[in-house]
Amino acid sequence: MSANNFRFLFDRALADLFREALGKFWTDPRAAWSFFRILLYQRQARQRRRQNEQRGLIVPAVMIISITRQCNLRCVGCYSRLLRSEENNRKNELSPDRLRSLLKDASELGISVVFLAGGEPLLRPEILNITAEFPEIVFPLFTNGTLVNEDWGMFLRRHENIIPVLSLEGLPEDTEDRRGRGILAQLDRAISVFRAKKLFWAVSFTVTSLNFSAVANRDFLERLVTLGSRAFFFVEYVPIQEDSEGLVLTEEQKREMIELVAGFRQSVRALFVMLPGDETEFGGCLAAGRGFIHVNADGDVEPCPFAPYSDTDVRDGTLKQALGSKLLAAIREHHQDLKETTGGCALWAQREWVKQLMMEKKQSI
Repeated sequence: MSANNFRFLFDRALADLFREALGKFWTDPRAAWSFFRILLYQRQARQRRRQNEQRGLIVPAVMIISITRQCNLRCVGCYSRLLRSEENNRKNELSPDRLRSLLKDASELGISVVFLAGGEPLLRPEILNITAEFPEIVFPLFTNGTLVNEDWGMFLRRHENIIPVLSLEGLPEDTEDRRGRGILAQLDRAISVFRAKKLFWAVSFTVTSLNFSAVANRDFLERLVTLGSRAFFFVEYVPIQEDSEGLVLTEEQKREMIELVAGFRQSVRALFVMLPGDETEFGGCLAAGRGFIHVNADGDVEPCPFAPYSDTDVRDGTLKQALGSKLLAAIREHHQDLKETTGGCALWAQREWVKQLMMEKKQSI
C-alpha cells in the first residue's frame, strides 16, 4: 500500500475518533456541539493537508509540542528529564510570540491536533491564552495536575478545544510512589475543579509490564469515568532508562491491550487511545511526519519525542520550511524498516541509525 493510502487511513482513524466522541456524548449539548465543530474543522484541515501533499509538502495531522523542559515534580524515570538532561539550559525556550506563530503556521498548513507536553506545560500559563486563539485545533494538554486551580478551570470551560489530560501511573499507590508523597491530594483537587466546571477531561497512563493489569482493569476505568474522565490515553513505556527493559509490555500483554481497548470502546462511555497502538495498520512507525512530528522546547523539529534528533528548527524560520527537513524525509523513505520493536518505539530502538542520518543530512546542508 502506498504512503498516500496510509495517510488516508490515519486521517480516517482520526475522524472516526471524533465521530465516536460525537456519538457517545450527544446527550451532553456542550460536548456534542464541541465535537460537531471539531469534525468540521478536521475536514477542512484534511483538505489543506492533501493540497499541500499535491504540492510536494508532507504535513502531518498531529504535532506534539514540548513547550517547556521545566517541571515542578521529579518523577522516577521521567523520559523528558532523562532525554533532555544533557541539554538543559542549552537554548532558550520558544517565546510566546514564537509559539503563537508556530500554531498559526500549523493551522494554515492543516495540522489539526496539537499535543501540549513538557515538562509541566502549566509552568508556562501563557500557553492557555495562546491556544485559545486557535479554536480550529484540538489541544490535549498533558499535566500532572498540581497547578490546576479555579481560574484555570473557568478558562477551560470557555475554551473546550483545550482538553486537560491528567497523568496517572495506575492505582493511587503507584502514582504516589512514582510522583511523590502528597501528590494524591493535589490530584483530588484538580479532579474537583474538573467536575465543578463540568469539563471534558481525560487521563493518561504510561503502561508498563507492572501496572498493565491495574490500568487495563475495567472496574478501575469505570471508577474514573464516574469521577468524570471522558477519555483515556494508554502510552506504552519506552525503555530509555538503563536496565528498565523489564518494564516494557510483553508481546502477549500488548496483544491483550489492543483487544481490551477495542472492547472498552464498545462498552465504556469514554474515548480510548493507545499510543503507539497497532501501527501495522498504517504501515509502521507514524513518526517523522507520516502521522505526527515533535517540536521540542527549544524549537527543534524532531521525528518524535523519543528520537531527539533534528536538522531543522522553527526558531528563525517557518514550520513549512521545517517540514521540508531532509532528516524527516529520509526517515519516511525508510519507514518500511521501522516496524514495531520491543518497547513499542522503532525509532528509539534504532536511535543510532537516526543519529547517523541526522549527521549525514546536516553535513549535506
